[in-house]
Amino acid sequence: MQPISPFPGMDPYLEGHLWPDVHNDLTSAVRELIAPTIAPKYVARIEPYTAEDKEPESEIGITYPDVAVLKQRRFEEPAAAYGSKPVMTEPDVYLSSKITVRIPVIEIRDTAKNRLITVIEILSPVNKRGAGREIYLQKREMLHNSGVHVLEIDLLRRGERSVRDKHLRGADYLFLLWRAGSEQFAVWKNRVSQPLPVLPVPLKKPDADVLLPLKNALDMVYKRGLYHLSIDYQAAPPPPAFGAEELAWMKRLLKPEE
Repeated sequence: MQPISPFPGMDPYLEGHLWPDVHNDLTSAVRELIAPTIAPKYVARIEPYTAEDKEPESEIGITYPDVAVLKQRRFEEPAAAYGSKPVMTEPDVYLSSKITVRIPVIEIRDTAKNRLITVIEILSPVNKRGAGREIYLQKREMLHNSGVHVLEIDLLRRGERSVRDKHLRGADYLFLLWRAGSEQFAVWKNRVSQPLPVLPVPLKKPDADVLLPLKNALDMVYKRGLYHLSIDYQAAPPPPAFGAEELAWMKRLLKPEE
C-alpha cells in the first residue's frame, strides 16, 4: 500500500528540512493536475526565478543545509612561535551573508499568442521575511497591474504573511487569489486540522475557472517522496510551535496503533 500522510490537509512535518524537496515536487504535481484541464487552449509551464536570501541564518538547520559554510579550516597543531614572525591565524569558518534561492513558479499561457494569463506561486521562506518579502510583493503587484491573475499558496506557518488583516488571525495556512482587474483578494484560511481547499484557477474571460484539488497534489508528492521514511511523528513538528489545542489534536491523530 502506498504511504499517505496521516493529516487531513497540510502535513506540518513537511515544513522543516524536507520543504525544499516538497516545494519543488509540489509545483510539478500542481502543474501535472491542471495541465490536462486547460489544454489545448492553455499550457502550464514551470518557470523558476532566483531570489537572494539575505537572512540565511534564520533558515540554517530548518530549510537550508550547511551550504552557507563556504570554507572551514582544518584543525592543525600550531607551529612553534618562538623566534619567528607572527602569522595571521586563519578564520575557523567562512559564512555567506546571503544565499541565492531557486523558486519554481507555474505560468499559465495561452497557446494562441503565448500570453501570460495566470501565475501560481507556492511561497518559499524567502518570500515571507525582510527584503525578500518586499521584493515578492512588488512582483505580485507588477503582475496584477499587467492583467495577470495571481494564485498564492502559503503552506508555511513561519514568516510574515503577504496580507496583513485581523480577519486572518488564527490561520495556519493561507491561500490567496488576486484576479486581474480586481482590487479585492479572495483568501482561504486553513487550520492544520482541516482538509485543504479546492482552489479556483482563473483563465482568460469568458473561459471558466478550472479547479485545483490541492490535497491530491500533496498526496502525490508525499507518495513519490516516501516522506514517511524521513519523519518521526512522535517528535514535535518543526517550528513555530502549535498551541495546546492543536498539539492535543495531533497527539490523538498520531497515537501509535497498539
